[in-house]
Formats: sequence, C-alpha cells, structure tokens
Amino acid sequence: MTNAHDAGARPGRALLLLPVQAVLVAALGLLITGPLAHHWPLSAEDDVNRALADRRASSATSLTDWLSLVADTQTVIGLTLLCVLGLLLVPRAPRWWEAGFLAVSVAAQSAVFLLVTLVVNRDRPDVPHLDGAPPTSSFPSGHVGASAALYGGLAVLAARHLRGVWRNLVVGLLLLVPLAVAFSRLYRGMHHPSDVVAGLLNGACTLLVVGAALLPDARKGEAETEPAAPGTRRAVVVRHPHACDDATAARVRTALRRHGYAEQRWTDTTPEDPSGGLVPHLTGADADPAGPAEPVGPVDLVVVCGGDGTVRACADLVAGTGIPLAIVPCGTGNLLARNLGLPVEPVAALREALSGRAVGLDVGRIRGDGLAPTRFAVMAGAGFDAAMVRDASPRLKERLGWAAYVLSAARHLRDPRMRLSLRLDGGTPLERRARMVVIGNVGSLQGGLPLLPEARPDSGRLEVVLLDPRGVTGWLAAAGYLASRAPGRSRASGTRERTAAHGALEYFGATRVDLRFSRPQPRELDGDVLPAGTRLTAEVEPGALRVCLPAPTRIGAQGRTGGEVAEHGHRDARTAAR
Repeated sequence: MTNAHDAGARPGRALLLLPVQAVLVAALGLLITGPLAHHWPLSAEDDVNRALADRRASSATSLTDWLSLVADTQTVIGLTLLCVLGLLLVPRAPRWWEAGFLAVSVAAQSAVFLLVTLVVNRDRPDVPHLDGAPPTSSFPSGHVGASAALYGGLAVLAARHLRGVWRNLVVGLLLLVPLAVAFSRLYRGMHHPSDVVAGLLNGACTLLVVGAALLPDARKGEAETEPAAPGTRRAVVVRHPHACDDATAARVRTALRRHGYAEQRWTDTTPEDPSGGLVPHLTGADADPAGPAEPVGPVDLVVVCGGDGTVRACADLVAGTGIPLAIVPCGTGNLLARNLGLPVEPVAALREALSGRAVGLDVGRIRGDGLAPTRFAVMAGAGFDAAMVRDASPRLKERLGWAAYVLSAARHLRDPRMRLSLRLDGGTPLERRARMVVIGNVGSLQGGLPLLPEARPDSGRLEVVLLDPRGVTGWLAAAGYLASRAPGRSRASGTRERTAAHGALEYFGATRVDLRFSRPQPRELDGDVLPAGTRLTAEVEPGALRVCLPAPTRIGAQGRTGGEVAEHGHRDARTAAR
C-alpha cells in the first residue's frame, strides 16, 4: 500500500534536478561569455542585433512592444494567478496537481533565472534599446524563459484535456508565444540570440522537470487514493485483445475493483464473435458448457474495452436487458464515446463513467437483404461512407488511426451517384439521387464534425442525411457547411426535412427509415462493413440501452454534457411513465 511518504517521495526527488539545471545554465553562460565568445556562431551575434536594429519599422515595433508586454513580470504573475485560480475554482473537482504544476513551473523558472544572473554577467547588445533595461544580466532572457514556462505549461494542460482540431489549434498557438517573444527581445535590442535560446531552454527544461515531478503523480494519486466501494458486485469485461493492451487491461481491473466490482469475468473478442461470447454471462448460464457446473448469478455491469464495432456487438446483446454498459474506448474512432462526452483516455473514461450514473439511451435496430436483424448505437450508412470504411487499409488504420479513412475517402470522391427510395415512418416514398446516405443515432464524426447536427442519443428518433455534392464546388460547399456547424448551435430537433449547402446535404428525421437502392450498394454499421445490398430498414428503440455516463463536467455530443444527456433521458422516462 502506498502511504503519504511514498507518494511524496518521487516529486521531491525530481525537483532536486532544478539546482542541477541552474548549474548547467550558469555553466553554459560562462562558456558563452568566456572561451566561446569569439568563436562562430557567437562571434556573429552582434551582426544579428545590428541587422534587426537597422530594419526596424513602426508596425513591427508596435507588435514587439505588445509581445514584450505579454511576457513581462507583472503580466506573467497575473496570468499565472488567474490560471491557477481557474484550475481550482472552475472545474467540478479542483485540479490541485495541475494548478501546482503551472505555479511551480513559473516560479522555478524565475528562481533558476535569478540564480544564473548572479553568476553570469553579460551586457546588453550594443544597439539602441527599445525597452528599459533591468539591472540584471542579459543572459538568459527572463522574458523568454517566463513565457516558455507559462504558455508552454498551458499548452501541456491543453494537450491533456482538449481533443481533435481544438487541441492542435490551442496547443500550437500557445507554443508560438514563447517563440514570438524571443524574436521581439532580439528585435528590440534587449538580448543576444544566445540569450533567448538559453531562455527557451531554461523554460522548457523547467516544464520537463516539474511535469515529471507532479503530473504523473497526479494520475497515480487519483488511482491510489480512490476508496474502494463496498460490496462484491459482478462485472463482465469484453476485451478486444489487439485494441486493449495488457497494461490498459490491468488498469481496468484495478479501477473496477476500486468501484466495488470484486468479481470480474474477462472474455476476449474473436473475428467470429465480436461480442466475446457475452450471451452466457448475460443469461446466467455457464460460459463453458463442457466444463463443470458453475453458478454465475446476475450480472451487475458489462464493460466493453474496444472500438465502436466491439461496442455495437455488445450493445446489440445488452439492449433491453436493463444491465448497464460501461465503455472503455480503445478503438480507432470511438465515435460513441466521443458523442457521449467520455474522455478519450480509456481508463479515465471508465473512472468517470463509474462515478456517474447509468441512463437509458436509444439504439437503432436495422435489417436488410442478406442481414440478420441487429442493433447499432452510432450510425448506419450506404454508398460513399461504406466504401470508405470498406477500403481503408488495416495497416494504415493501425499506424494513422482514423486519418486512414481520409485517405480511403479520397479514392471514392468520383464514385457514381446512387439512385434510392426513402420512406419515413411509412409515408410516401421519396425518390432521390445521392452519393451516400447515413442514418444516425448520434451526430458527430472525428474532430467533432457534426454530420447530423440534430441527432441525440436520447431523442427517441433517428436522423438521416443524404450527401449529394455536384463537382468540386459541391464538395467544398458541403465541407464548409459542416465545418461551420459549431456544437450546440444546431436547430432544435424535430425538423422533418431540410436542405443545406446549396442542396449538397438533405436532412430528415423519423422513428423508422426504409431505404431501397436501384442496385446493390456497400453498407456499414458503426464502422463495420456489411455485405452490399439493395435494402435497409432502421427503427429506433427508445431508451433500450443503459449506459454509464460521467457527471456533467465534460462537453459531449452537440454541446450537451454526459450528465445533461442523462438528465434529459430521466426526464423523458418520467414523462413517458406519466
């Protein structure tokens, strides 16, 4: 068992590297100002400063003045305090370790900077200075080091919590700030090139040391200090052996035990049985009929460790039983988990789900020629998207993840349109031409792209979209329209039909959808390829699947938190009961 002393030992040892860092930076400064001063490239530093001073312009001067302002002492201290307070007060649970990481990183960088300036005494560049020179050595740059610690630290935290396009955008912008500050300090004649490089190294090394000291132990502390729930509840865990590695499986076992699931039965999926032989565990029969009789008893929870295909296969069997399902997203797309607001990290998703509550969500039941009736939780489709899924390289999916589907899609952009008949809730058939048709229980694709903005997993209906772009302009119009649909800003659900993107997209909603194609089309179900055929019929089963959702702390599909989806489902159930 880990006690308080053990938990604090590792951070203490790691932070002892900070004095070593100060010694190394000081030694580097003494070399730069001493024996290496007249060797290239240090001998050319003055030329760089003079060249920048000779090419100053009013617009660049104004910009660099602002960049120096965002990295001065008062600004860095103020922003650090605001961010620390935000981490402690805004989330549902205070992020003590992350607040400590940011505060200690900024403070430690400053301490190293001050210690080095006591040892290294370097004059400012011999050019006109645009800022007042503080009474410290030019080596290293304090502005650059402070900006690297603050904005680099925020980038680290953003990378831990954001997903998709927003993660790349926010992290990239934050990491650009220290580089821009470094240029501004050179332009304004306040530092030599080696000073700003040393400032960047000082800030980056501080983040590495403090991050290694605090952030890993934040995760460890959460796992070790979480109290085990009483009882001996029973869980069945279905594991995709390739998607869920042994280390993840071990962490899943620990998380389940700490939530009271002392009795666990694990079963692996196979290509022939993607549900991992789940049926005997649900019915209470012996999972191994050839073996000795073994009482199984009721199942309290089904845990699925895999991607959307594994989740779909298990949901098909669990729906209607009343047994809660917990999702551990280990696949390529994990669309259901993303739409429900679960974290992308598998074990974090399980922890949050088990700390929340189980709520009834809709599933779709589908059948067609050559298909046995089955259920889906995400989307069913035919045409372009099914061909994209079918032809995606398994090797590329393993290496690139969902980006492999993008490469496959490029091969099918010029595929011919299909002729289809669409009937909604038994109404008059609608004749259409399209490149693809998708029936959705949830609406967002990878990166939060809202293919079906009105789809909700608790709406009691299915949403349908026909994609029929004409030429390059049609594809661009459709892509631009989807990219502009910010989550949470779509129209209220209930619209019977509408078109968008100059007719490239057509939307419908119904509880039953009948599709007929003039010739066999490729079909897919939650990312699994189905045999080509000419018919698909989908019906919604409202609230048939109980899914464990986290407390309302994360934004889920279409701007709704997991807790809000859960509360919406409970309200629907109470309304139906009345």
